[in-house]
Amino acid sequence: ITSEINTIYLFMKKSVESNPVVPIQQQWLTSMLTLVPQSLMEGKDRELLVEELLNEVTKDFEMSMKRCVVRSVLVKPDVKGLEDEKEEPLPVSPLGLDFSSPWHCSFIQARSQIIANLHILHPTLKILLDIGYATFSKLLIVDFLKGPIDCESLKNDVSLNCTKTEEKLLNTWYPRVINLFTRKEALEGIKSDKVDSFYNCVATLMSNQLKELLRRTVEAYVKLFDPEDKRWLPLFKMELTFDDEKMEFYPSFQDLEEAILFIVTRIGQTLQNVQTIHSWLAGGPTTVTLDTELADHVIAWASSTLKRAIKANLEGPKEHFDRYVERYGWLVDGTASTRLKSFEAEEHSFDEYTAFIDEFLSLAKEIMSLPLLAHFPMVRLDCDDLKQGLTDKAKSFANILMEKIVTNHREENEKICKEFETIRERSLKVPETTEEMMETIAYVEKAKTTGIQELLIRIKECQIRMSYLLDVFIFAPEDLALNATVLLWPQKINPIFDEHDDLIEQSKRKGESELLAKREKLILELEKQIRLMEEFTEFSELDHMQQYVTDMRALQKRIQEAEETVAFINKEETLFSWELTEYPVLENLKVNIEPYQKLFVLILKWQRTEKRWMDGAFLDLNGESMETEVDEFFRETYKMLKLFQQKQKKAEQEKKKILHRRAIVEEKLEEEKKDNPTIIMCSSVMEQIKDFKVKKNPLIIFSSWGPIQSPSLNQVDTTPSETSIFSYSSNLIVHTIRLVLILSDTMWLRECRFVPHLHHMVSSYLEWGSEEWG
Repeated sequence: ITSEINTIYLFMKKSVESNPVVPIQQQWLTSMLTLVPQSLMEGKDRELLVEELLNEVTKDFEMSMKRCVVRSVLVKPDVKGLEDEKEEPLPVSPLGLDFSSPWHCSFIQARSQIIANLHILHPTLKILLDIGYATFSKLLIVDFLKGPIDCESLKNDVSLNCTKTEEKLLNTWYPRVINLFTRKEALEGIKSDKVDSFYNCVATLMSNQLKELLRRTVEAYVKLFDPEDKRWLPLFKMELTFDDEKMEFYPSFQDLEEAILFIVTRIGQTLQNVQTIHSWLAGGPTTVTLDTELADHVIAWASSTLKRAIKANLEGPKEHFDRYVERYGWLVDGTASTRLKSFEAEEHSFDEYTAFIDEFLSLAKEIMSLPLLAHFPMVRLDCDDLKQGLTDKAKSFANILMEKIVTNHREENEKICKEFETIRERSLKVPETTEEMMETIAYVEKAKTTGIQELLIRIKECQIRMSYLLDVFIFAPEDLALNATVLLWPQKINPIFDEHDDLIEQSKRKGESELLAKREKLILELEKQIRLMEEFTEFSELDHMQQYVTDMRALQKRIQEAEETVAFINKEETLFSWELTEYPVLENLKVNIEPYQKLFVLILKWQRTEKRWMDGAFLDLNGESMETEVDEFFRETYKMLKLFQQKQKKAEQEKKKILHRRAIVEEKLEEEKKDNPTIIMCSSVMEQIKDFKVKKNPLIIFSSWGPIQSPSLNQVDTTPSETSIFSYSSNLIVHTIRLVLILSDTMWLRECRFVPHLHHMVSSYLEWGSEEWG
């Protein structure tokens, strides 16, 4: 049964829908087209679109009419299988309205009240409404320009637009309104008691018109930030800046939000001082202005909507900034400075320095290759300042390292040049001595082998450093000159070595010739000294002993000088790699002269001692020491005599051997043997010493007694006793008698120079004794 009901319902519905319906009237379509702006229908494509839309409207009208017929004729049964059918019965006409009572009187009364109190229907207000519609319908307080704009410019432009729009309305719309209410027919039909009410209505209408203008402007401004349609989204200029070692947005997000919200505030501040018509016409001292303040809910809605839109649209710039911080923040947060200080505190090679420098330079290059501008729906982000700041920061670290290696490079170049200068000075210096010449030769040979090779290696390293630094560093002119000097030294040093070889060859020839001359001069000097030595063997005059000693010392000095000369010659021969020459004559000379030196000094000393004893003060003589010294002189003279006798004997034996070896058997004349003058001189001195010991013995004995002390007044009692006087006088008499006896036996004292002094002393003793004791 259910299926049959469904079938019957569907059949009947189809039959009703197939019946013809009244088509849509053409004037209705024309009326609809008049409501569409003409600009939207211009163009070939637009005409086709309008035709298609009209056909669609016609079909929809026909379908609606058929559905209406179906719903009015058929009732959809409540059975299973017809749930998808949407055809329902037509709405029932309202019930309960009673139109049986008369209504005409109430209508007339209501109409009179409306005419008297509903001023909005007054013709003047209708004109005011038309003026407002014509003025405000297409007007916005602010002309929202597209294109990148910075916050300050936006605020200034909006403020300027608001001011201009306000001035424009007060100069155009407001005068028309004033002119409207200054006409005679403006208050036509308005009773005098309703004038204030009328003007209040006028003020309310004007306030509503101005509020609507402000509200529409705010809504239009907020609509620019619609997240669903970003075609009209304002584009703000923002920058990523690098200032005071910080990466920041300029303006900041807070400043941008304040600038955007400022527009709403500034729009709300516009047209707040428009005077009411009644106040203007009254011309009183106090003015009443229209209430044109935006509703709080409008401002709150606009602020919240804009804040959400700003937050959403700033996510992209913030992520872009975070990528900069993540990748390059270590340049400014102290990490790079710490790494640099740690690196400089350690010892690193040039390659390690260049690797670290390249890291910073590569980073700077990478930063500069980043896009200058970053485009986002609401922000055009200028990254130039941040890029330049980070690049300069990276380059500053690289420059610090480069200054370090450039300084090291400069110091190394100066050291290389200094070493080459030292080599040149040493090579071209004329040696003053053979030793200096040999040292110079050794120095130059070492310089040619190891020294130059080491310098060439160092120069090659300098070239490697220069090839790198020339690409990344700008050298000063003096540094370029220094680099060129270093590179040219290997070419300049070879001619210097050639000049050195010539100089050394000349110095060597000169030194060899001087050495030969010194040899010859030394030989001549030794021959002279031998002759002088032979002359010493002939010295026998005791009166000339002082001269002998002087000549002996002069000869010894010349022998010492000859020894120094031999040492110098041997040293020079060693330096020239010659065979060392020996001078046995010099050694023999030193050995032979020593006995004569001792002898002459001994004799001179004896002569001076004897003279001091014989000519000096008698009271200073000491017999015991004199005797000891005389014995010592005698023994030493005796030793020297024996020494020279042995030397003479040995010399005669050597002479005989030489004659025997030469087989000289020929007859020889017996030569008178000449006594050796030295032996004779020794014998003479010994005789003098013996004679002194024998003849001068009493003097020695007397001097051994010691001096006779005369009593001084401080030591003698002024009232001496008889015993002390007797003792002293007896001692004086005994000494005097002894002295007289000695003088009488030793007549040789008469010739002594101290005899008068002795006689005077004895006489003084005798006179003093006779005066004291009678």
